[in-house]
Amino acid sequence: IGRASVLALAAEGGQVLATDVNEVLLESYRGIAGIATARLDVMDDAAVKRLIDGMDRIDAMFNCAGYVHQGNLFETTDEQWDFSFNLNVRAMWKTMSAALPKMLAAGGGSIINMASVCSSTRGFPNRFLYGATKASVIGMTKSVAADFVAKGIRCNCVCPGTVDTPSLHDRINALGDPVEARKMFLSRQPTGKLATPDEIAPIVVYLASDESRFATGQAFNIDGDQIVMPPSMVNACPVAHRDSSPASETTIGAVPAGGASLPAGRRGRTASPAAAGS
Repeated sequence: IGRASVLALAAEGGQVLATDVNEVLLESYRGIAGIATARLDVMDDAAVKRLIDGMDRIDAMFNCAGYVHQGNLFETTDEQWDFSFNLNVRAMWKTMSAALPKMLAAGGGSIINMASVCSSTRGFPNRFLYGATKASVIGMTKSVAADFVAKGIRCNCVCPGTVDTPSLHDRINALGDPVEARKMFLSRQPTGKLATPDEIAPIVVYLASDESRFATGQAFNIDGDQIVMPPSMVNACPVAHRDSSPASETTIGAVPAGGASLPAGRRGRTASPAAAGS
């Protein structure tokens, strides 16, 4: 989702700074107009501050780093709890804390956080810890929106359903029967299909642009009607395997950046760091 958002923002004329903890993944942006890259571990507070302090201006920021823990309450360890909350929640707090002063000095800005329909919005089997972190993201997003709305800051979050990403592939392949596992994920989508990253990226572009200037404090569900499906559909597809070794999704966050605005109808403001996977 992060990569699709980087490309979509750049295609609209934005100047984007894409970051990731994995420098190899950043190589894929080489030569693409409007995209600069930087290695960043979003759980390194000092590195986050250095990167953002070195930017002239930030108009939009997309926090897109995350890790999906699998398991119920009894299948959650202290280590997994700390890792998930540090990456999925604390890192967003730190990037917002570093970016807000520049946004406030410029008279405004847009913060976009990655949440999930699996959160305070809806519970799913074997997503106890993941759902807890994403519920926290929604609450944090709404609080930032309320605190800074009068100062030109907008803060929203994106809540996808199941998206066909490398992270999902890893979780499917970790199960005993990947073919059956994919069928289970599909069975909880009323549309009969998984979302693609390219179907999520447009809402990120919208929220980064001035077109969304009246939207703040919102959790935008993009889930293929997953939120209204009957509980029987949710419970029909539990994920039986628990991922016992914490490892984050490698995602790339993005935002319009660097003093250039988006073209007509898509005016962003300017620079933007993007929180990335760790």
